[in-house]
Amino acid sequence: MRLALKTLTYASMHLTVAVAVAYALTRNWHVALAVGIIEPMVQTVMFNLHERAWTRADKRRAQADQARVSTEPPSAVGSALA
Repeated sequence: MRLALKTLTYASMHLTVAVAVAYALTRNWHVALAVGIIEPMVQTVMFNLHERAWTRADKRRAQADQARVSTEPPSAVGSALA
């Protein structure tokens, strides 16, 4: 319940700030409301794309690390223990 309430209050704050900034820049309530409604939708899509890009980068880094580890010669400590 707390998470749902927190999400709702954050969305309300985001909408209020977006409308206020758009109104301050345009002095037009119609434009301000349009920006306040459209901007969070665009932001949501862009966040999703951003997360996907970071996930791909993390996977590539993990694959590169794994490839580097598998091609490195055994260390002196590892050889001594064998």
